[in-house]
Amino acid sequence: MIKTGVFGANGRMGLALIEAITLKEQTKLAGAYVRDSSELVDISVSNLNSAADGSINFSKQSDAAKLDAYIDFTLPEGMKVHLQTAVNNKVPMVIGTTGLNEADMQLLKNAAQHIPIVFARNYSVGVNLLLNLVQTAATKLGDDLDIEIFEAHHRHKIDAPSGTALAIGEAIADAKGWDHDDVAVYDRTQVEHAKSQNEIGYSVLRGGDIVGEHTAYFAAMGERLELTHKASSRMTFALGAVRAAQWLQNKQSGLYDMQDVLDLK
Repeated sequence: MIKTGVFGANGRMGLALIEAITLKEQTKLAGAYVRDSSELVDISVSNLNSAADGSINFSKQSDAAKLDAYIDFTLPEGMKVHLQTAVNNKVPMVIGTTGLNEADMQLLKNAAQHIPIVFARNYSVGVNLLLNLVQTAATKLGDDLDIEIFEAHHRHKIDAPSGTALAIGEAIADAKGWDHDDVAVYDRTQVEHAKSQNEIGYSVLRGGDIVGEHTAYFAAMGERLELTHKASSRMTFALGAVRAAQWLQNKQSGLYDMQDVLDLK
């Protein structure tokens, strides 16, 4: 049984992760961590999620115990604190935090020298298959086409474009032999020329309770290929993250992703 701890356990994804852990036969919720100042400390997790074992209480994140795996979908600042806890406790970690900058990614790489880490912008099996499909499209359709990425999420999502949208763009850029940072276009309000076919444009929608939608457009003269993934429940991401936690067991230190977990490389 894989004893698993969840950081940000009282958030939307945290509660979904708790439920996903209870659904997997090989995993057990052993820690539900919240901010040290949270009023939930020492309150039963089952008060917020009836799927949880009533004997598990919310705990301070600073009291995180040495377990078999941690899962973290919190914001970047919190994730960095939790990452250090994982290194100190030598606990494998699954990270789904988005909006990371170069310095944050370097912290992940440094930590991965000491513990095994799975970091992915999206833990859906379908999205990770989509990353493979967009690379095939980018190479097989040739250069005479326009590439755009659209994504939609709920109104509470902070980062934009989403981490998944960026992962799709990076996969396409890699397949085309481009430097993603050189070809990504996020704003055309000040552009006074036609779209280049050597760029990847991003469009974003935020509204309501949209869990997540992503579409890669490959538009040529006379035809258009659209590759779309739509998530209707956070459970698809949560179950993927728990699958990653299981996969991490007995792995050597290193930085992995869901392509490794799903053996898609």
